[in-house]
Amino acid sequence: MGDTQTTALDDVSFSINKGEYVAIMGPSGSGKSTLMHMLGALDTPSSGTYILDGEDVSKLSDDQLAEIRNKKIGFIFQAFNLLPRRSTLQNVMLPMTYAGLPKDERKRIATQYLEMVGLGHRLTHTSNQISGGQQQRVAIARALVMNPAILLADEPTGNIASAQAEEIMAIFQDLNKQGHTVVMITHEPDIANHAKRIIHIRDGKILTDEVNKKQKIKS
Repeated sequence: MGDTQTTALDDVSFSINKGEYVAIMGPSGSGKSTLMHMLGALDTPSSGTYILDGEDVSKLSDDQLAEIRNKKIGFIFQAFNLLPRRSTLQNVMLPMTYAGLPKDERKRIATQYLEMVGLGHRLTHTSNQISGGQQQRVAIARALVMNPAILLADEPTGNIASAQAEEIMAIFQDLNKQGHTVVMITHEPDIANHAKRIIHIRDGKILTDEVNKKQKIKS
């Protein structure tokens, strides 16, 4: 900002193993958004390294980062980011379209994941014809279709009611039980407590990195 340089992340170092379910918590300005951009290959660090699924993505070009994002990272955003004029099926097929998969295969895989999140009966509905919670389920299905190395959820319950938030958290727990690696960015302790491990950051530094002893297990 002008002549002022701000260090968003300072000597942040941690590892996330395959199959973990981790929540990253911090107040506004803590650096968690910058950290999410790094983890999602949306940005690269000014120093240090980031190894994703055995590959150092720290120094890749923009085109290489775009390929990493499509193939290895499943994004789930607070705002859903669905295309409003496309059906749920078309929205979920989109990452596979970019990857060049045949149309029949795209449709089969998208249908499979929409059925998995309980929306097999909403294949032709557009986003304005379904609830916020259902839109987030579509976003989860879309995030899964490329079988990513990591599911990255940024405030995934921020725009939905609390009852729907619990349903989304139950889906995340099911996905983690199936072996998916889930990393969730949140400022809500109640949401973070669904994860098995919680990393707290403040002022660009890790304060704590602990196993969550208060984990909420779905009944």
